[in-house]
Parts: sequence; structure tokens; C-alpha cells
Amino acid sequence: MQEFLIPAKADLQAARESWLKMLARERRLSPATVEAYERDSRQFLHFLTGHIGGPPGISDIADLRPADLRGFLAARRHAGAGARTLGRGLAGIRSLLRFLERRGLANAAGAAALRAPRQPKSLPKPLTASDARHVVSVEGQLAEEPWIAARNAAVLTLLYGSGLRISEALGLAAADLASEADTVLRVTGKGGKTRLVPVLPVARRAIAEYRRLCPYQLDPKGLLFRGARGGPLNPAIIQRDMAKLRSALNLPDTATPHALRHSFATHLLGRGGDLRTIQELLGHASLSTTQIYTGVDTARLLEIYESAHPRA
Repeated sequence: MQEFLIPAKADLQAARESWLKMLARERRLSPATVEAYERDSRQFLHFLTGHIGGPPGISDIADLRPADLRGFLAARRHAGAGARTLGRGLAGIRSLLRFLERRGLANAAGAAALRAPRQPKSLPKPLTASDARHVVSVEGQLAEEPWIAARNAAVLTLLYGSGLRISEALGLAAADLASEADTVLRVTGKGGKTRLVPVLPVARRAIAEYRRLCPYQLDPKGLLFRGARGGPLNPAIIQRDMAKLRSALNLPDTATPHALRHSFATHLLGRGGDLRTIQELLGHASLSTTQIYTGVDTARLLEIYESAHPRA
């Protein structure tokens, strides 16, 4: 993790470092989540330094009041942070205080009593089935190198056809889906949780075509998807190429690689898919997370109703 100047006394610095290691090793949170918690807690310590007139130690945060936390959230809001960022920041502070509380070093009641900022309700924005098919087709790719076009098509097909996160697709080993006969894929998702997802014939064919054209030796223990120079494929490359596709197909800015995962869930639900099964396929820990797609389907039905019903 990148080193930063942490405005805190040695005891709090050491406790915070132990907390971050616990999140990564025991809780097995994703590196991106741990990085966000590191950043949020660092910003909180910067705020406390000004709030109490010097670097805080464990004794200074042992009995934080809701008013202290409200002051931090107000400062972050004034700096331009949105409700989601504020909510995540508060969640990180609560986690740190609970960590200290379990060791008898702090009281987390003040943080627990504070209500998180109301989160804006926003529905996922999937692609239409027709647009999704264009985006994942090898013919639709804009890369000049045939093997790179085949690679991009294979990655995007996994996002739409199996509901993978881009990190999950790019983390696949070359030994995964080594044969077109492989119909199920074991995926390790957030929190180190594994799940089984089906792999459609079109995805198996796309991966086979990428393997055939890839100029690099795919070691079974190495990564399946390679960058132009043979190294690991960076998610930013797929995001950049998706942006080009978006422009070429005149799609909205919401048409991102992750929108293909949204499309997977929404289209399954629209065709009668069971919500609990979709939850398992997506790897959601809670059914409430998956239920957001029911709002997408309802919105789509209302849109059709308003445009088609003679009395609408």
C-alpha cells in the first residue's frame, strides 16, 4: 500500500495499520475496498487533527460523540463528497472503532448512533439485448489486431453471458475454460467467495477463438487474458475500448463493461429468471442487492405501457 503521512500518534497509527491488515487478510475485502477505507480513515484523522488541535491518539477517539462525526461528514460534504462517499466513509470509521472496541480501546456507540446520509436511489442502466449483442460480437470490435479484437469480444461476452465482474474475468487462469466442453466456471468474487456460473456456447467459442489467435504462450498457471505486450490485461484497456464502441454505436455513457453485468441480470429477470438464482449467479451476499433489478424491469414495463397503451 502506498505510504502517506498519517497525522496521528504512534498508538493510533499502529492500531489503524492492524485494522487495515485485518480487513484484507481476515475479512478478505477487495483491495479497492481496503484502499478506500485507508483513504477515508486518513481523511478522518486529518479532520481530527484540526478539530482537537493536534495529532489524535487512541485516547482522543475512545469516546467520539455523534457531533464529532457529524462535523467530519459536514467537512467532507463541503469539500464536494457525495452521499455514497460519505456513507462509505462513515462505514469505515465505524469499522475502525469496532475494531478498537473489541480490544477494549474505544467505545463505538457514538458512531453506531449516527444515521448514515440518505443514499440516492439510482437504478442500474442495462443495455438493450440488441446493443449487448453488438458490443460482445467479435465483428463489432474496433481493434485492428485480430487477436486483440477476439480477446475483447471474449472478455465482454463473459461479462454479459455469465454476469462476471471485469476483475473476475481478467483474473481467470489460462487453465480455466481450456476446452469448449467446459460448461461451468468456478469464479472467486468479492470477499474471496466462490460461485459456479454457466458458460454459454457463444462464450466458449469466443474464448477458443481468442486462444487460437493469441500470439503468446498461455501457461495454465498464468492469466488467460493478456495485454498487447503479453503482460496482465489492465481493466482500463477494456474500459477504454468499450468507450470507443459506445461512441461508434451511439450508446449512452452508462454503457460500460459493468453495464453488461447489469444487462445479464436484467435480461434474465425479464425472461422469468428466479431472483434467488440470479443472486447466486452474481455472487451477491444479500438478496436485497439483487432486488434492485426488479426496479429496472418494472421501469422498463412502465415505459412500454406508456408508449403502447392506447389510453396511456
